[in-house]
Parts: sequence; structure tokens; C-alpha cells
Amino acid sequence: MNREAEPAVAVSHISKQYRIRQRGEAPYTAAEAALGLLRGRTKPKYFNAVDDVSFNVAWGDIVGVIGRNGAGKSTLLKILTRITAPTAGRAVLHGRVGSLLEVGTGFHPELTGRENVFLNGTLLGMRRKEIERRFDEIVEFAGVEQFLDTQVKRFSTGMYVRLAFGVAAHLQSEILMVDEVLAVGDAEFQEKCLGKMREVAKTGRCVFLVSHQVQTVRALATRALYLQHGQLIYDGTVDGALDVYKSSFERVGTDDLLEAAMRPGTGEVRFSSVRSSRDSYDVAEEKVIEFVTVPSPLANRHHVRCDVLDVNREVVARCDSRLVEFYVDPREEVHGRIVMRTPWLRPGVYTVDLSLWGMRLVADAWHGACSFRVLPILPYSGAAAADATEGAPVVSDFSFAQQ
Repeated sequence: MNREAEPAVAVSHISKQYRIRQRGEAPYTAAEAALGLLRGRTKPKYFNAVDDVSFNVAWGDIVGVIGRNGAGKSTLLKILTRITAPTAGRAVLHGRVGSLLEVGTGFHPELTGRENVFLNGTLLGMRRKEIERRFDEIVEFAGVEQFLDTQVKRFSTGMYVRLAFGVAAHLQSEILMVDEVLAVGDAEFQEKCLGKMREVAKTGRCVFLVSHQVQTVRALATRALYLQHGQLIYDGTVDGALDVYKSSFERVGTDDLLEAAMRPGTGEVRFSSVRSSRDSYDVAEEKVIEFVTVPSPLANRHHVRCDVLDVNREVVARCDSRLVEFYVDPREEVHGRIVMRTPWLRPGVYTVDLSLWGMRLVADAWHGACSFRVLPILPYSGAAAADATEGAPVVSDFSFAQQ
């Protein structure tokens, strides 16, 4: 294969359309189906998850794929990895594809970590000797040697991701695709993954990275795609794509209120509404986020994660309900409140990402669920220059004194 003569990935007018079923639309019996045809049912509604997208990616590129909820990022990667087929268009990939699209993708929960390395490698098209040659590197990278012969259903989310990424990144796939899952790892592991992806790209291979974390895309990607409502709006520099992405959070309208079914997550339980109790707050005031969940027949409890992000889409505060022993019972319609007393946020506009987690998987991820403004009303007694609160994402309750 002459890599200089052809791109790693060539996407031409890809589209993916899904039918949106309405409540009571699907017939239960053949008789109901026949009657529906005779009576002329309402025309079905369709949703374009990906809409006429075209681009080429060269060998050695690290491509960040960014966009709001329902933009089509994950669907695009599923098409490229052949998990789902496009409704129209064509994608040509000149190489073996390794992917990490969800926690535990390609893993069997009843098998041990060791067995899953070989299973996952086989699914990627590797021969047993190739897997054996790379096995020690994978285990060392993942740091799970002590638990190799434990069933992976007993792994924590972090252990799952460590091992899965180790397999995907070390088994010589020419094209590596990673979708958001690194967000569940700790900072040290994320840095290891970023280093590994840079190493993969330096060998001439290609990396696709889907992430809502701006700092991750900025640190790694050499190029970025910005998707909106399934369409490719921007294809170019990382800074250019991030500017378009950030500006999308300034446009508030009905288009931002996507149907819950279009949001990422398993859908086991969903938020029906999220709102800030007020549009604006003083710097030192409590910030209150209110949410409501939709009842579900499930029994497993879920925890809530709330991320507060600044205008650069960087996380400045995280509130995880496990730390205060708050859990959502999916069987009930839960009306919840998140009260943030600190840190004091400096003046500006902030958005809130809210997610529900059950076991290892995210049930609902609502990015940009609501927003609020922090007014330049400072809690300090003295007059302050305009640049007194710049240089840091938060301000502090502090004092100066001469000893």
C-alpha cells in the first residue's frame, strides 16, 4: 500500500437516517398492522444522525471530532468502524481499525482479563502469535497484572478502560478510533493514553478522537471536525473548530433542546428537565441546579455527575453525588437539587453538563443541559481593577495580614 498516494480514510457523502417511532405507533399484531395500512397511518418521522458528510484523512493525522449532543459524532465513528451501515454514501478505510467506543466494547464479562485480551485481539484481526508478542506491553500499560485472571465483570470502570485501551492501542491497528471513554479514567491514565496516541500517530497511523473535553482535543489533535445536527460544519485547524464549538453555546434556542432519545447513554433512565434556579448569581452566592428524572422499571440505583464548564468548555468544578451518598432510584420520578457553595466562580457565563451513571455505564449524558451567568459583583470590601479576577477560573475567600 502506497500511503502517500491515498488517504487513510476517505468519506464520501455519508448519511445515516433513523426512523423515530412515536408512542403507540408500532402494531402489536398482524391484524393491527393490516388495519394500519388500510386506514393510512401517519407518515413516519425520520432523523438524520449524519447528513451528507465528506472528508479525507491523511496518514499520521490525529483528528478531533467535536460537537453538541446529537451532532452525529458517535454515529459517524460507528459507521467508520462498520458497527452500523450508512443509509447513503461510502467510507473507505485503508487499514485495520482498532476502536474503543464504549466501556467494555469487545469484552465478555464472564471471561478473565487475560482471556479478553486474546478475544479482543482476535476481533481486531490479530493472530495469536501477534497478541502473545504484545501481551506484556498491554498488561504493563494497563497496570492490571494482579487481576488478569479475574472475570472482567468484577473490574472497576477504570480497570475496564485501562485494559480495553491497552488492547486497542497496542495491537497494531493502522487506524485507531476512541470515543469519549477516556473521560472515566484518572488524570495519570489519561496522560498515558494521550502519550500513546501521539506515539501511534508518529508511526504514520491515524487516530480519531471524539471528546467533549476541549483540553483533550487541544492537547492531542492536529486537526478537527465540527459536526452540528449531523452535518459537517467545519473541517480545519483545532483552534478554528473549537471557536465554532464554543460559539454554539452562545446560541440559545429550541434547537438546543434535543429529544432525550438523541442524547448519549444507555437510556435506562433519563433526565426530563434540567435548569438553573436563576439566570445569574453573584460571585459568592450558592449556585443551584434542579433536575427531574423519568421513572423506569429498573431496580439499580444511579448516581449523578454535575460538571460546570467555562466559556472555553473546560471543567472548573465537578459534583459527584457518590461523595455525599446521594443516589437516584430509577423507579421514581426524582426531583433533585445540586447546591454549589464553592468554589467562587469568577464573572462570566458557565454551562452545566449533567449525567446519570448506573454501574459502569452512563445512562444519560446531557451536555450543555443549562447555563447561568456569574455577575461581576465581588464579595470583597475593596474596589477592584478589571484584571483583579483574571488569570484563574475561580476566586477565593482569602485575606492578607502583616505579621
